[in-house]
Order: sequence, then C-alpha cells, then structure tokens
Amino acid sequence: MKIGILGYGNLGRGIECAIRQNEDMELAAVFTRRNPETVKILTEGVPVYPAEELERMQGKLDVLILCGGSATDLPEQTPSYAKYFNVIDSFDTHARIPEHFDNVDAVAKENGHVALISCGWDPGMFSLNRLYANAVLPEGKDYTFWGKGVSQGHSDAIRRVEGVKDGKQYTIPVERALEAVRNGDNPELTTRQKHLRECFVVAEEGADLSKIEAAIKTMPNYFADYDTTVHFISEEELKKEHSGIPHGGFVFRTGVTGWEKEHAHIIEYSLKLDSNPEFTSSVIVAYARAVYRLSLEGVSGCKTVFDIAPAYLSPKSGAELRKHLL
Repeated sequence: MKIGILGYGNLGRGIECAIRQNEDMELAAVFTRRNPETVKILTEGVPVYPAEELERMQGKLDVLILCGGSATDLPEQTPSYAKYFNVIDSFDTHARIPEHFDNVDAVAKENGHVALISCGWDPGMFSLNRLYANAVLPEGKDYTFWGKGVSQGHSDAIRRVEGVKDGKQYTIPVERALEAVRNGDNPELTTRQKHLRECFVVAEEGADLSKIEAAIKTMPNYFADYDTTVHFISEEELKKEHSGIPHGGFVFRTGVTGWEKEHAHIIEYSLKLDSNPEFTSSVIVAYARAVYRLSLEGVSGCKTVFDIAPAYLSPKSGAELRKHLL
C-alpha cells in the first residue's frame, strides 16, 4: 500500500513511524503547507511536496492520511481530498461528527472513494468499546473519562486563539466521579462533574491576557462546559515542563442481567499512553489498511470505525486470525 501524509506535525511523524512497523505499507510522499525544504522527515528517499501538488498525485496513492486539526483543517480538507483519493482523518469534535460525515459522504460516493473519518482512540477505539458494551448490556449506563493527558485537538484549538503563541491543554478526570463509577454507584454526572481542563498558554508579546483567557473558557465544544483553568507561562517553561504528549482514559459500561435484574456488571476498558499522537497514528494506520481493502472491493462513501469489520485491520489472513487470535 502506498500511503501519503498531509501535514507533518506530531501526528504526521507518528504516522511515518507506524508505517515503518507495517511491512505491507510504504510511505510514498509527505505533503506540507510549509516550505518543503524546511521539512525534514525520517524516511530516506521519500519526497516532501507542497500541499498544492496533491491533485497531480491522483492514482499514485492508495490512501491519503490527513493530519490536520479538527477545529478548522479537517472540515475543509477531508471532503476536498475525498474527491481525489481514499482518505482517512482523526476528526475529534464529537458534536460535529454527524455533519462532517454527511459532508464527506457525498463527495466520496460521487467520486468512488472510501473516506474514513474520526479514527483514533476517541473517537475510535473508545467508540467501539462503547458500542460493544451497549450491545452486551442493553440496560445500563455509559461513562467515559479522558486523561490525565494532553489533548491534541484542544491544544490545537488553544493555539488558534488570537494572541496565543503556543499552548498545551490537559484533560483531568475528577477522581471522585471516577471512583463512584468504578464502585458501581451509577452516579448521574454532568460534563462539568466528570473532567477538569487545565491550559498552559504562551502569549504573544503585548497580547491581552484577560481576552485570551475569556476566549478559551467560553469556546463551545471545547471548554465552555468544563471548569477550565488557564495558566500563562513562558515559552521556556512550556518546553521544559510540558514537552511530552501523554494521554489515556477509561470507558465504563455498567449494567444488569437476570430475570429480576439481580446481577450487576461493570465493563472497563482503559488506555495509558506514553505518546498520544503515536498511539493515534498506530490506530489510523491499521484502519488505512481497511480503507484500502474496501476500495479494492468497490466500496465507496464515508465510513466510521463502526462500519469496519475487525479482520480488515490485520495483515494476517482469516485462517491465521482464527488459529492465533480467536
């Protein structure tokens, strides 16, 4: 499979590393909105092109992986490039996924391509676990906790606020709420009761700090529904104390079985990630294999992780999967 990458930030570098671990894939090209001469990738012999060159690569890429941000990049890029390629993105603004799906689906179907959206660990792996658990325990409650860790999408949203030079955002579960779920208390929790958001911001020189803080705290879909703390720090402090990108989280489903609903059950799925973008990249690359296989079968249109059979993710044959993993 010949894979193209659009965008060479943390996620793009993670995709490059993940491709190296999959023998049935090769990195064909990297595309960037920066000056290509300033972008140094790890894979020898692979060209770096300006993003404007993408259209002339039609027919030369099996899957194009889009590594832009969900705030402004992917809503435009995914439907745009689904016209020319099979594409996959990690769009993670949960409230806008239905709208994004519809926009991408129309273009992908019209042009005979497969487009997979919202791929990663949440949305993505966590989404699958919510679906499986709901199907298994139809009478119950769902709980999802993220963190403690750096959210790439929320950090990207911070950096796009006027006056912000750089920034990182940590999502932190409220420990009291987490333990109540794990203990089987089945609490009713508001968004604000489940998570805190902590922002570390490097402001541009002369920027209005109160204006930046207000813009962050009132940002819909990102911060408005949470208790959010904004810390203004120096660029040096950000690099020294906040250079890593860890993350993780928990998905719970509590439910009951039995004629009188006398037996209680708790399903818990958790992730502890040393590198959020590299794990996200590994999920995306596995699903890129599925996108390619579906395209070979003549499938078109927009898909999510719900639509992909697990066997499509693995390089192993059906016989190998049945023998070793079933």
